Amino acid sequence: MSHSDDLKNFLSKKTKELLDFIYDGVYVVDKNRKIHFWNKGAEAITGFSKKEVMGKCCRDDILNHIDADGVLLCTAECPLAKAIKSDIKIEEKVFPLHKDKHRFPTSTHISPIKNDKEEIIGAIEVFRDTSSEEKLRIVQEKFQKLIKQYVSEATFETVLESIDKDAPVLAASKELSIFFMDIVGFTTISETHSAKDVVNILNSYFTLASQVVKQNTGDIDKFIGDGVMAIFIDAQDAVNTAKAILLKGLPSLNRNLKSKKLSTINVRIGINSGNLVQGDIGSGDRRDMTVIGDPVNIASRIENVSEPGNFMISESTLARIENKDEFEFSEEMMLKGKSELVKLYRFKK
Repeated sequence: MSHSDDLKNFLSKKTKELLDFIYDGVYVVDKNRKIHFWNKGAEAITGFSKKEVMGKCCRDDILNHIDADGVLLCTAECPLAKAIKSDIKIEEKVFPLHKDKHRFPTSTHISPIKNDKEEIIGAIEVFRDTSSEEKLRIVQEKFQKLIKQYVSEATFETVLESIDKDAPVLAASKELSIFFMDIVGFTTISETHSAKDVVNILNSYFTLASQVVKQNTGDIDKFIGDGVMAIFIDAQDAVNTAKAILLKGLPSLNRNLKSKKLSTINVRIGINSGNLVQGDIGSGDRRDMTVIGDPVNIASRIENVSEPGNFMISESTLARIENKDEFEFSEEMMLKGKSELVKLYRFKK
């Protein structure tokens, strides 16, 4: 019995009826990739009728598949040819051509067909139009990108994890470093500039902060007026962020502001490290994934007393970094409700 007869036996009347009940597109080819069966699902998805495709190949101005990179597959070793040649099952994302000449994404599954002697006599391809899924994926990615502009990375990832596990966000104690920064004399800037100019200055400043914090594996917790609060797992990363902003980022930002005839800015920065509570804080209507605790308050106080154009860190942060000789003792600070003074160290620019 020839392979052609074997394929006819495979495509019995009962098999054809069964395949026609499938909503996905299904077609069967011989070893030369000529189409011997084309189900109703394939007709509905591609617009090509059974009469138009039987005995032809995809490359005969029918589907003319391309891959995700735009490479035409039907004139080369396409997934069907690979499955037949190598006796393997293949799953791929390809873009066939609809009868009305538009391309659409499909999820394609191909499997070789064998006779009783285990000889390959052709292949069967099952494909599904994934246009709706692609549109949903794009919308989800755009939405996630938009949301990430308004919430911290920690908040975003924690909420996603909570959704996946269908469980509430739990508070946890973590050892982190807190970074505070604000603009020196921002009140004067806001009073002497138009609202539009103030927004431009702030957006440039916040963009710089976000980029440098992210480059140093930190996470912006929130923007507070003209202030920036960021959290870091590694104290050294927090220090590197402060150095990068003051030594490189801020001079570049000010050159850009000056070229736009906007006021240049100066900042002060404070960093502290310690055990914090990170959790979902707020009411039933409005919540925020943030950190709370004494180390946060101390970091804010350190930033308040830091010199403009420089930054200070606590002894707790100093103990966690490598290049301690980059800092010099500045002062001791008494905090309300605390019995011990907090030692502060200034960066030696």
